[in-house]
Amino acid sequence: MSQTIVRDQDFNPMPEPGAGGIANRLNWLRAGVMGANDGIVSTAAMVVGVAGAAVSDGALLAAGLSATVAGALSMGVGEYVSVSSQRDAVVAQGEQALCLDSEELTNPRNAASASMVAFAAGAVIPLLAILLSPRDTAVFVTAVAVLIALAATGCISAQIGKAPHLPAMIRTVGGGLLAMSITYAIGLLVGAGI
Repeated sequence: MSQTIVRDQDFNPMPEPGAGGIANRLNWLRAGVMGANDGIVSTAAMVVGVAGAAVSDGALLAAGLSATVAGALSMGVGEYVSVSSQRDAVVAQGEQALCLDSEELTNPRNAASASMVAFAAGAVIPLLAILLSPRDTAVFVTAVAVLIALAATGCISAQIGKAPHLPAMIRTVGGGLLAMSITYAIGLLVGAGI
């Protein structure tokens, strides 16, 4: 790989996923996995918590859709700001005669889009599971669907990152189970108080 001095006008956007070296693959992996995992966990935690409060189906739908849209937008904006700040710092260092590989820089719009789309795709799983299940089994069905999705996310991230599968799956499943358990308990407490 050739070394170049990177200035703002020299910045080349990150290529499509799968193109380029390990840095590009890891940037897309981080944005996509973080977005999908966050979409699955936060939306599942929201709808399970709301379901624990025993609210109407309409309130459950509103909470789930709100969580999906708000979360996807938040992920996109957060990723854009984060990657822009990182890129600005790298470019500023490049302007002080530091040799950088221009392929190492990530395009903030690409990272934001990847996170936003991945979040929304992940959020669809718990949202559909809770809305399409019979009310008396909806929380259980959602939890099972979410745990399967999180195990798959962990496995895929490990495969792409060439890391061991089991630790990645345990991390994602454990985190999701903890989040859903806590929010469901809160929903039960709030529902009992209403």
